[in-house]
Amino acid sequence: MDPFKPMSGRFKDRVVWNGNPERYDASIMLWKLRFDDNGTYTCQVKNPPDVDGLVGEIRLSVVQTVRFSEIYFLALAIGSACALMVIIVIGVVLFQHFRKRRWASRAHKVVEITPKEEERLNQEKKVAVYLEDTD
Repeated sequence: MDPFKPMSGRFKDRVVWNGNPERYDASIMLWKLRFDDNGTYTCQVKNPPDVDGLVGEIRLSVVQTVRFSEIYFLALAIGSACALMVIIVIGVVLFQHFRKRRWASRAHKVVEITPKEEERLNQEKKVAVYLEDTD
């Protein structure tokens, strides 16, 4: 009924009883795990007057967890890169749009010609026609 706490060994001060004898649960919890705790462990529970108990086996794998700040930094870097790409694409699209509008507005501008300029252009056309006829 009372859990046995280890007085020595590699799990001293790092193991805590977490079971419930009424439910036949002999669980323990290990704290402050280290990489050298990796391995396969066997557990044998003896509860008097039982002479033999079942032997349980568990494989413990200790892995390094990523700190929240590292995950946050990675997500921030990826998110910033994506946002920058979106801003660049929007900038290029807007630049192309306004450039096309500018060219379209230049193409539709009406050039006003004064009567003197019109007369001079007509004279040049007549000269060009005369030159063509002489060939």
